[in-house]
Amino acid sequence: MKDFFKFTFASMLGVVLAGIVFTILGIVSMVGMVASSDTETVVKENSIFVLDLNGTLSERVQDNPFQSLMGEEYQAYGLDDILASIQKAKDNENIKGIYLQAGMMEASCASLEEIRNALKDFKESGKFIVAYGDTYTQGMYYLASVADKVIVNPQGTIAWQGLSSKTIFFKDLLKKIGVEMEIFKVGTYKSAVEPFIATEMSEANREQITAFLNSTWKRLLEDISASRGISEDDLNKCADDFMMFSPAETYVANGLVDTLLYKDGVLDYLKMMSGREADESLRTLSLEDMKNVKRNVPLDKSGNIIAVYYAYGEIDNSGTSTDEGINSEKVIKDLRQLREDETIKAVVLRVNSPGGSAYGSEQIWREVVLLKEKKPVIVSMGDYAASGGYYISCAADCIVADPTTLTGSIGIFGMFPMVKNLVTDKLGLHFETVKTNRYADMGDMTRPFNDAERAALQKYINNGYKLFVQRCADGRGMSVEAIEKIAEGRVWTGATAKELGLVDELGGLDKALEIAAQKAEVDAYSIIRYPSQDSFFSSLLNEGKDDYINGKIQEVLGESYNYIKFIENLKDQDRIQARMPFDLRIQ
Repeated sequence: MKDFFKFTFASMLGVVLAGIVFTILGIVSMVGMVASSDTETVVKENSIFVLDLNGTLSERVQDNPFQSLMGEEYQAYGLDDILASIQKAKDNENIKGIYLQAGMMEASCASLEEIRNALKDFKESGKFIVAYGDTYTQGMYYLASVADKVIVNPQGTIAWQGLSSKTIFFKDLLKKIGVEMEIFKVGTYKSAVEPFIATEMSEANREQITAFLNSTWKRLLEDISASRGISEDDLNKCADDFMMFSPAETYVANGLVDTLLYKDGVLDYLKMMSGREADESLRTLSLEDMKNVKRNVPLDKSGNIIAVYYAYGEIDNSGTSTDEGINSEKVIKDLRQLREDETIKAVVLRVNSPGGSAYGSEQIWREVVLLKEKKPVIVSMGDYAASGGYYISCAADCIVADPTTLTGSIGIFGMFPMVKNLVTDKLGLHFETVKTNRYADMGDMTRPFNDAERAALQKYINNGYKLFVQRCADGRGMSVEAIEKIAEGRVWTGATAKELGLVDELGGLDKALEIAAQKAEVDAYSIIRYPSQDSFFSSLLNEGKDDYINGKIQEVLGESYNYIKFIENLKDQDRIQARMPFDLRIQ
């Protein structure tokens, strides 16, 4: 018996010690992988930057050193990483060209346009761009069209059919579960509330959606026509001729692609273009490799800094994606620090937001005004800078937007769920209220508003709208009457917004930085991006699990995820909102 206990104890001790050893080895391996991910990439002669895009695109993403090890094919890409990598590839003499491998990337029009413009700039260095796809989504074809040679698999397809926007309506669903929405709004075109009170689009909403879809489509046609030498009329004809179901030879005949090749033929072509022999392997660099390639630019010693501050997602809401969103309190604190830092000569506020809390937007607007008193503030609009996104932008010295940016939507609304039918008729719950004053229980979701309460709320919403319009008028140097003519909650593309005076210049982040340097009167400067991103392990410990789960759900549900997430976030949203409902993406 003594021996039994001795051997049992020894076995248990061995298991414990083995566990400790393996844990230590695991930690060491993890640290090693993270360290290796930060190691500078050495670029060999005759290399090619492989831009393989398959996943989702956002302004910035958290680096994940384990992503490739986990076998993730569907990845998250940061626009900032892609643009920086293209620039580094242009400057590095050992990189001969870019191989754009078209995948299934979910991205909005303005972001795609910024990548496309960066690729155009890359070509000006004399280096090549080759694009290949088994199946081109419309967005990927838009990018690929700028390449020197566009290739598709002999059995491949191109999805080229035009743009559409779909709205889902929840009114009947809410009715079935016993929920009604009390709506208060200002703005004929403020359609964010329509899904909750209607079962079809209003004519005003249909008008604005048609307008910005046509404007965006026109921009895509112009860009592709210029790159491919195909008339806009012919491109429209292709869109109406079921291109996706046409033989690949049709794409060559119509000028959409240059040739048909299988993947092995593409690789042989890339070897030839990069100066590698047929029996040699290609030297390639992935996006992850490019992140760690040293910039080929002299170190700035001026001490001047232009800050790029990223504000993306919904304002004071959790948003419709895994983005952290815009926390007004944090943004105010960060902008105050930038204001007080004398080494920062100008600030570029990168806004990519459909809006959100009207109160939060007002607070950020105030901090932008204070910041502008100390140094130039330039707004660079991404995919969206609408409603609250425009609110926080309007006070800037200069506003730069992409032609396909969705902006404007100057309007405000309040949305209050009423659950009386749900809790009483369906759940059998009854309530009695005792109160000291007439409106002490105002906002109680178990009863509707009375006429006096509705009048008070509508007046409050009207005052919020007047304040929003006044902020825009003051910021843009326009009269209140002029702003009101283009407000009413209407959404505009960046190109149209410039014509209306809501935007100063068309262009991307580079254009905004150029203007910031001019206004700050600095020739030499460094660019620092804010806010600083958490380390991977910090992010993993704090929010990594939730973000990963949300990301996988989004991957499975696709566009339906946004609607489900929006409903889930209703309970956390401010009841008074300045936001837009549109999410125009090219797939």
